Amino acid sequence: INPADPTQYRTPDGWAPFTVRNETIRVKGEADVKVPLRSTRHGPVLSDAQKSHAEVLDLGKYVLALRWSALDDDNQTVVAGFKTNQSKSVDELFAGLAHYHSPMQSVVAADDQGTIRFKAAGRAPLRDAANDIRGVAPSPGWDARYDWKGWIPYDQTPQDDGSKGWIATANQRVTAPDYPHFLTQDWALPYRYDRIAQLIEATPKHDAASMQAIHRDITSLAARRLLPYLQQAQSSHALAAAAQKQLLGFDGLMDANKPAPLIFAAWTDELARGLIVPRIGEDRFTATYGKRDYRAALEGILERNDTWWCQPATCAEQSAAALGRALDRLQAAYGADPAQWRWGAAHPALSVHRPFGNVPALARFFDVSVPSHGDGYTVNVGQYNAGEASGPFVNRHAASLRAVYDLADLEQSRFIYQTGQSGLVFSPRYRDMSATWAATGYRALQREPARWVHTLTLTPDTAAK
Repeated sequence: INPADPTQYRTPDGWAPFTVRNETIRVKGEADVKVPLRSTRHGPVLSDAQKSHAEVLDLGKYVLALRWSALDDDNQTVVAGFKTNQSKSVDELFAGLAHYHSPMQSVVAADDQGTIRFKAAGRAPLRDAANDIRGVAPSPGWDARYDWKGWIPYDQTPQDDGSKGWIATANQRVTAPDYPHFLTQDWALPYRYDRIAQLIEATPKHDAASMQAIHRDITSLAARRLLPYLQQAQSSHALAAAAQKQLLGFDGLMDANKPAPLIFAAWTDELARGLIVPRIGEDRFTATYGKRDYRAALEGILERNDTWWCQPATCAEQSAAALGRALDRLQAAYGADPAQWRWGAAHPALSVHRPFGNVPALARFFDVSVPSHGDGYTVNVGQYNAGEASGPFVNRHAASLRAVYDLADLEQSRFIYQTGQSGLVFSPRYRDMSATWAATGYRALQREPARWVHTLTLTPDTAAK
């Protein structure tokens, strides 16, 4: 901000005035609230609305503005919608998606002519070679090297034409090591994709049933990687022997009806806290944990036996101490018999209603909760936010829709929603799919069912002019 004129901000070419738009919010029974909204050449000033920005920025000197492709005037995503709805082949679909703008999407498609394809559709910025921040953190808006230099051409966004005979995406890195453009550094760890690849390649020819089995898979390759360190932990906790007994034969199957996944999840949580907090501080850990689970860091630390991270104890001692803390927590929450603990009790799939899920007296009517399998690394995904004090293992991000389409006979296709098809809380269709969804079951997806429960015929009024 210009210290001599707070209505101006710095650009590569000198000082420029903020663009100001005044909004009036009418409040019942009160005076109108007038809100000036500022924008820079990059976009809206977020720090005017987010009080938390004042904790890290001197807002008397700086503002935080958002540059986002979706705010651009040339957004023709609606055109892509029209064209894709009219497409009759994979080629036509992706030709239509050339008009798609924001936000970028992973699109997979198949047609009845045998063509399959994946493509990252949408606008992604070209960044200057001298841009060393690459969108990972806020950049100095007055330095031109951090400005976007255009868009990655549509024919250069990541694409897979199915040369392996199959395509899968699970938020893993989709760019080759020699890909010339920077997209992001926040790829998901590849465990879900790797497991999908294992299951696809294990069967020479798939059908609808085998696709459903892949949907159902709850083997966590990430759990398998860290599990030996937990099984070797020598804890003096009174429940340690009983807990280790539950881990015998556990191979990373994140079954809602078993205690072992809960013991493992609590141990990894305590291990992350025990190793990371002393190095980055409680405040930074609290601000990032949950958004990041530090799983890759834990793997590296234990596999390297990294004494710097584990000091002043050994890594084995840190692992044992984490198990002790985890058992204290689990005992307090679920009792003193590890054999009675259940992953599903701590890991319900929670569909929170907005806004009534925030009202305790109403939440029990509007929220939908059901014990669920999986973790953030299983094909049947069940992500949790371990930094959430009110429910660190609650499943907050899962498959809202599962579908298997039979292109030989579309009437044999199957689907399931996480809750139900009605938004009316007292409708029998509000939550009637939740138990089937949790069990990875399906319902028929048909345009010509054997019978119709209701029929509505709309007849034009021929007398109308």
